[in-house]
Amino acid sequence: MVTKGRTGGQPTLEEVAALAGVGRGTVSRVINNSPRVKDTTRHLVEQAIAQLGYIPNRAARALAGSRTDAVALVIPETEKRFFAEPYFSEIVHGVGDGLADTDLQLLLTLVRTEKERDRFLQYARARRIDGVLLVSVHGSDPLPDLLAGMEMPTVLSGRRSGDESVSYVDSDNVGGARAAVRHLSSSGRRAIATITGPLDMYVARCRLRGYEEAVGEHGTGPAPSWIAHGDFTEESGRRAMAELLRLHPDLDAVFAASDLMAVGALHALRAAGRRVPEDVAVVGFDDSPLARHTDPQLTSVRQPVEEMGRTMARVLLETINDSSAAWQHVVLRTELVRRASG
Repeated sequence: MVTKGRTGGQPTLEEVAALAGVGRGTVSRVINNSPRVKDTTRHLVEQAIAQLGYIPNRAARALAGSRTDAVALVIPETEKRFFAEPYFSEIVHGVGDGLADTDLQLLLTLVRTEKERDRFLQYARARRIDGVLLVSVHGSDPLPDLLAGMEMPTVLSGRRSGDESVSYVDSDNVGGARAAVRHLSSSGRRAIATITGPLDMYVARCRLRGYEEAVGEHGTGPAPSWIAHGDFTEESGRRAMAELLRLHPDLDAVFAASDLMAVGALHALRAAGRRVPEDVAVVGFDDSPLARHTDPQLTSVRQPVEEMGRTMARVLLETINDSSAAWQHVVLRTELVRRASG
């Protein structure tokens, strides 16, 4: 049997995990009598607890360290949008993976109104959570700055502007959009339109900028009528595509700033009797599971959403454990995935 190997102080959860040869999360599950632990593993952990003299008093540890062992995943969107967009479920899955080997409880919170935002701020101000993960933040949302003002560890998915001061994890949205439009141009398309996301979101402005840069490589930039505005939903993609066809019946390609809007565009093109990709090529953004189930399958820019969630969790944990840590700004690569739509 391995000896204690320590000379003083209270034994920690990490020391129990190291002695038992398991992760911190496994030790926590044993302490909380979770049925999801093998008997042999449970025995190793209990043996390590006994050998080290570890006292699993969760409340005492939380009080001593002013920790609650809970973090909030906050999404300022409606239930309808949360359940409709694959992006959110992938983020939640990635964050869950990132926290799997910790003792932290993940609290999912939808903030749909100003009243709900104020209620959440009161909850955070009372220090009932150790940190916040913020997803789908619009440019005018004061929540990141209010959380920063109370020194609450916070990490954003995306950012509100190019000079964001709060820690964030983002994708290369400009580069991804640029690659999508360059792909359309290289395949012979010359009348390329775009459907944007809501322009109060930096992510949508970045994808629009990538489109404009790529179109501008072949002469002057696009006229405003080639840019239709959506809100990342399927219905907005359908409406925007119908309007583009009305203004430019000769268009031969469209870059939609999300897969859901690209799905709406496909429906509008089919209703107008346009073949994809023979008459009009379509490229989306996200490479969500939807892209593999459209007819034809959708060419799309892949952003590593689950990796974004895992990275957000890692950055938040580092901030919680070291309050003096500098802001972290992480941008992950995107990749064009070619399929049948263009």
